[in-house]
Amino acid sequence: MKKCTDKCIEFLTLLISLLRSMLENQSQETVFSTQSFYTTEDPVALHSDGDVVIGGFFPLHYVASKPEYSYNSEPQVTSCSGFDHIAFRWMMTMVFTVDEINRNSSLLPGVKLGYRIMDSCDHVHTSLQALFSLISYSKTTREYSPCLNYSPVPAVIGLASSTPTRAVAHTLGPFNIPLVSYFATCSCLTDKHLYPSFLRTVPSDLFQVRGLVKLVTFFGWFWVGTIGATDDYSLYGIQAFSIQFGQQGGCVAFHLTIPTSPTVAEIQKMADKLQRSTARVVVVFAKEVNLLDLFSEVSISRNMTGIQWVVSEAWMAANQLTTPDFHNLLEGTLGFSFPGVSIPGLKEFLLNVRPSPKPGMELVNVFWEEYFGCKLEFERDKSALKKTVCTGLEDLSYRDSSYSDVSQARISYNVYKAVYAVAHALHTFLNCNSTGPTGGLCEMHNSFTTQRSVYFDSNGEPVPLYDIINWQKDSKNEISFVKVGNYDGSAQQGQQLQILKNTIVWTTRQSQVPVSQCSAPCPPGSRQATRQGEPKCCFDCLPCADGEISNQTGSTECIKCPEYFWSDKEKVKCVAGEEEFLSFSDTMGIILVAITLLGFILTTIITIVFHSFRFTPIVKANNSEISFLLLLSLKLCFLCSLVFIGQPSWWTCRLRQAAFGISFVLCLSCLLVKTIVVLLAFQTNVPVSRGRMLFGTFQQRILILCTTAPQICLSTGWVLGAPPFPFRNSNYQVITGKIVVECKEPWPPGFYLLLGYIGLLAFACLLLAFFGRKLPDTFNEAKFISFSMLIFWAVWISFIPAYVSSPGKFSVAVEIFAILASSFGLLLCIFVPKCYIILLHPERNIKKGMTGKNPR
Repeated sequence: MKKCTDKCIEFLTLLISLLRSMLENQSQETVFSTQSFYTTEDPVALHSDGDVVIGGFFPLHYVASKPEYSYNSEPQVTSCSGFDHIAFRWMMTMVFTVDEINRNSSLLPGVKLGYRIMDSCDHVHTSLQALFSLISYSKTTREYSPCLNYSPVPAVIGLASSTPTRAVAHTLGPFNIPLVSYFATCSCLTDKHLYPSFLRTVPSDLFQVRGLVKLVTFFGWFWVGTIGATDDYSLYGIQAFSIQFGQQGGCVAFHLTIPTSPTVAEIQKMADKLQRSTARVVVVFAKEVNLLDLFSEVSISRNMTGIQWVVSEAWMAANQLTTPDFHNLLEGTLGFSFPGVSIPGLKEFLLNVRPSPKPGMELVNVFWEEYFGCKLEFERDKSALKKTVCTGLEDLSYRDSSYSDVSQARISYNVYKAVYAVAHALHTFLNCNSTGPTGGLCEMHNSFTTQRSVYFDSNGEPVPLYDIINWQKDSKNEISFVKVGNYDGSAQQGQQLQILKNTIVWTTRQSQVPVSQCSAPCPPGSRQATRQGEPKCCFDCLPCADGEISNQTGSTECIKCPEYFWSDKEKVKCVAGEEEFLSFSDTMGIILVAITLLGFILTTIITIVFHSFRFTPIVKANNSEISFLLLLSLKLCFLCSLVFIGQPSWWTCRLRQAAFGISFVLCLSCLLVKTIVVLLAFQTNVPVSRGRMLFGTFQQRILILCTTAPQICLSTGWVLGAPPFPFRNSNYQVITGKIVVECKEPWPPGFYLLLGYIGLLAFACLLLAFFGRKLPDTFNEAKFISFSMLIFWAVWISFIPAYVSSPGKFSVAVEIFAILASSFGLLLCIFVPKCYIILLHPERNIKKGMTGKNPR
């Protein structure tokens, strides 16, 4: 067997001790009598007899010494310290409510309610001691109601804290004794399988956490710290808050867990972390008693200010934290509290409380001595000789305190509702008819009316309504709790959170909402980039890329602009993309138009010269008709460049490539004919007459027609079958920020076939001209044709990579340049040398000068 741990041994030892005590006392009771084996004396209780006695637990003291068990003697009642006047008011509210019910003839008629109220000291072990004492007392004194003789205590009102409540609820659950809490808010207590008899008049923290998340996000606080204790209330609350806050985009900068009994070093370490943090908003889920040491260090020792506290209902009305020592630290605190209700007659009842030496009044006597700082005569002992003597007749109304302030009863009203809920349940139970139509089942109710209508859901949970409270200094320089909003956790539609921002006093009396952030929100035009290894609230701001915008502060992503739109300079809005095309007004367009016109004018001048000297040998040598047709085709080549300039339209996209292709093919066809004519003219072994007969004017025309017709057919079929159309190309927008308006070619092979046919004719011309390179040098036109073809090939070979790699309008400019360059190459190489002879050397414009032979 494995050895038991120390805790196992301690548990077994305690169990054996309990069994030994039971055997020694030979108890025959079905309910444990803790009076016989748990303590040597009963804990102090406030008691009143009645037909039905209900129990009550209130944390009159908030400090309990840790129990020490020797197992050699019976345990003593744990001593408690730190009297809480507010908790005493809660207790007396229960007394007041029982008396009010007993005076009500319509509720529980003929049945007198009694009570036995004990101090739980707000700890697990003291609460369990009080519970066993309560049950033992009721059993041994046989205080049964004739109607309820099966149970000594039909219900228990309590407790204030979640952790002791869980322990007591676990104990009472198997006996089906209801435990109705007025202040235990932990969501863990909603589990009916673990706590089948637990009910409460206070909403679960599940709703409060949602409200706190809405509150901090409402003010734009997404970088906050959290503080909690080691009890269930803090652990469950902080865990739920962190999860829901993270789902809303928030980050927890730090979390401080305050131990039950923290050392000075632990408090200083927590204060250092709080002081160093950039989070200026801190969410607190803890009771006030847990915070006293930390706040003393922070406020008194370090004089720290500027923290905006957002707190749960556990200490929204904490009187121990409203002392002047904490004013600078806690003024401006925001948090949740239960709605305040005025209970008629309660204040007068509280002010009429008086001490008494009678048994059962010990708790009232303790309050009196604590409240007035004196010692009652009938409670005096040697240790209290130096204290002022109380007469018991002091007037409670002469002092303003949290005890008598019931103008807005909050937890007191929860106690009030809890007692009434038990009374109404008893009333229904005692009046149900076991032989009625319901078959012995009592009619169920989920609501009743006190000062207000009280509702419960199907799980016995009350409606989650909260007030939002702000700690503000009043005219007396004291902290007052001012309502600045409300939160309805049950609202399915509409506005759950309502806040009057203008009525809020912020920490250190700031005029604006405090700022708490790890990184300042990114301005419009940029996005948040989370830093590696850090929370998402810590980020760097990166500008949006071109074509993307962010028009809100704190954007996490940049939005891509729609197609054909572009981001402005500030990257905050999308504007219509600037359309780019080779315009007539562009510098490049103006230059190309000027070159085009120059080429056209030059071609026109040459045409005029050739027409003027059309009867001279140099013009007649190669058929003047072919020369004029070649000049016409060159004019068309120059003019087709203009179709490429300007914004593309439906007709220009269809015309430009067809005009270019047909013009150049016509030009090359003329060159091909001229080359063949030159070759035939200078071949000595072929008679001139036979050459003219074999390749005369008619044959030349047929060849031009046959070589041009395929290009015409290809261009016509391309334009009709898959015509180019105007297209706004946004692919270059990322680079240039502009939309290129161009002619889209749905069938790219058409352009390459057109260009390939031109290349085929150019190759034929170059090949034939190469064969005539050795003809007589007097005027060798074949040599000039070779030069022109070499220029043509150099231009168009370099055109292809330049065209593919040029973006936007530059690709159009490259194509125009290729057209103009090749056209000028043909014009200058073919016609300028002839014009040179015609105009400057007419003596060479003779037949002999053309053939190098003497005329016969």
